[in-house]
Amino acid sequence: MPDPEKEAPAYHARAPRSTATVAAGAGSRRGSERAWIALGANLGAPATTLRRALRWLASLPEVAIEARSTLHRTAAVPWPEAREEVPQPDYLNAVVRVATRHDPLALLRVLLSLERAAGRERSRKWGPRTLDLDLLMMGPRGELVVREPELELPHPRMLTRRFVLAPLAEIDPQLVLASGLTVHQQLARL
Repeated sequence: MPDPEKEAPAYHARAPRSTATVAAGAGSRRGSERAWIALGANLGAPATTLRRALRWLASLPEVAIEARSTLHRTAAVPWPEAREEVPQPDYLNAVVRVATRHDPLALLRVLLSLERAAGRERSRKWGPRTLDLDLLMMGPRGELVVREPELELPHPRMLTRRFVLAPLAEIDPQLVLASGLTVHQQLARL
């Protein structure tokens, strides 16, 4: 059986679907990758938690925030496979675009550690959260494809989530997604 610690990660660049306009700052940090991260919270003081998470991200030596959306209030999305709906408060959501020197799995580990620092407990899938940080895409135009047990890029459900696409449209409306549509066009389809 292969040792997963020694296997090369299964990620590669997807061919760009178009020559979409990308916001200024692409490749602004030498040797860095661009990444898009969704932030969400609905327990405690979500606005305070999200502001703290943004400060934490900005303070990391290998991460620089290039753009960030405003906060969006959205109703919790029910888990499709749930036997019963769990009532929960509305979420506050945002998206940030960062430049990072971390590879995808290392960046995921950083995000998970920030969630734990904010008191995140993973007791229920799609349940209430003190902080949720999802790595959405990576690469100059979000074209990096990752298929690992702990990470899929682009995020497999982002194309159907208004709470991701609306804040993403604020910062990169013309970015072309895996669907071949721009963020703005994909959002209009929901």
